[in-house]
Amino acid sequence: MRETAFFIFMNKQNNILIIGSVWPEPDSSAAGSRMMQLISLFLRRKDRITFASAAADSEFMFDVSTIGIDRVPIELNNESFDTFIKQLQPTMVLFDRFMTEEQYGWRVAENCPDALRMLDTEDLHCLRVARQLAFKEKRELKTSNLHSDHAKREVASICRCDLSLMISDVEMNILKKEFKVDESLLHYVPFLLDSITQYDVEVLSQFSERSHFISIGNFLHEPNWNAVQYLKESIWPLIRKKLPQIELHIYGAYPSQKVEALHNAKDGFLIKGRAADAKEVMRRAKVCLAPLRFGAGIKGKLVEAMQCGTPSVTTDIGAEAMHGNLPWSGFIKNSPEEIAEAAVKLYIEENAWKQARENGFKIINKIYAKELHVQKLIDRIIHLQENLENHRLNNFTGAMLMHHTMTGTKYMAKWIEEKNSR
Repeated sequence: MRETAFFIFMNKQNNILIIGSVWPEPDSSAAGSRMMQLISLFLRRKDRITFASAAADSEFMFDVSTIGIDRVPIELNNESFDTFIKQLQPTMVLFDRFMTEEQYGWRVAENCPDALRMLDTEDLHCLRVARQLAFKEKRELKTSNLHSDHAKREVASICRCDLSLMISDVEMNILKKEFKVDESLLHYVPFLLDSITQYDVEVLSQFSERSHFISIGNFLHEPNWNAVQYLKESIWPLIRKKLPQIELHIYGAYPSQKVEALHNAKDGFLIKGRAADAKEVMRRAKVCLAPLRFGAGIKGKLVEAMQCGTPSVTTDIGAEAMHGNLPWSGFIKNSPEEIAEAAVKLYIEENAWKQARENGFKIINKIYAKELHVQKLIDRIIHLQENLENHRLNNFTGAMLMHHTMTGTKYMAKWIEEKNSR
């Protein structure tokens, strides 16, 4: 039965439109990698795929046209999008983050009402924002803090769509329990990765062949920048005291002047900037440090560390929703002293290092292996396409929100469009 469903999905002539908040940068962020994983999944269908975005080109964006995808620049608040989508007539539209659905969702619904509308949330933005605010105000996060204007926008977008792809089961449960989002509107899809084989393990560098600590993450992402500051001020001095000859190599896309100002060769705190090959530098490192104090979703840097056989030390926030009931690939600690002690232990104790690495391989194969998730998503999409009318009839909240969006956001967009034309 599953093979039959896959055959139907592969051979049905779908016309997929992906509307990106940015052009994908898989070498710059986990969000870029996530988008390329979804694109790879859709390419298996051998359907037509169009990627559209109003974002400016960037130096490090991936040119989707090189893999047979139509690349189309679009504009915000411009009726040219209506003409474009009428001509394209997609059978399925994927919005990259809820802000994109806010801008274009009503236009898709108005011009292509029969197209399946899906949202890739990336992470639950309202959770990340609430945690960041609580951290800055030096207080504990309360459940009531989630009920922000940001959450109202994000949850409204999720309700307007036919299906939202959730990268974190923790965040999926928050939506169901805290915001009463119906489970029929949500689907769990973590990172979609190749399984780690015995050969993959054998070719990785061993304990004695590795050196130094590594921290990696896009510096434009506030949780990453905060983690670097935390390392500099509170954690690295403790590690360096016990391992005075060892260095911390910090990589990340888009380092600003304030980031580079933290570089201190004398203390072994080295700002390296963008890595030409993130996995290459991760494979050479002995331990990955990711002391995240706020954030959401699942962390690409920690998944990459596991793929590269590099144990890590992170926090409860960093490891959230990432390992199920399996032991972590290293240690989960929350105070500077505990993080430093765990980091030193992994660095000097080979048996602890080897066990942590093995834990990471198991997490990849039991939680992120794409064969665990691809067919489930395919089946879900097929079912929705075949039962879209009934699915929408059962989502009155979504229909109501779309109605108000069309009579509110629509005319605001048209006012901006008219204003811009003068």
